[in-house]
Amino acid sequence: MLGENHSLVHEFPEMKDKIAELAKTDDGFATDMKTYDNLDKEIRKLELKDSPIDDSSMQLLKHERSVLKDSLHIRLSA
Repeated sequence: MLGENHSLVHEFPEMKDKIAELAKTDDGFATDMKTYDNLDKEIRKLELKDSPIDDSSMQLLKHERSVLKDSLHIRLSA
């Protein structure tokens, strides 16, 4: 769906306490999470504006978000 929220807490609600903990105690995690959240917001904004960029650029943004999400999830699961 277009404009859907993919924040970490929304994607992994069962890990919200661990997300909060790592965001406070792990600078690398906090930085990556901020990058992920900003990328997600940018994608949502573009989708709600009928994607005013070309498809390959949008796919690249979504791929970057996916790679970050996987990396963050691995750290959350450790």
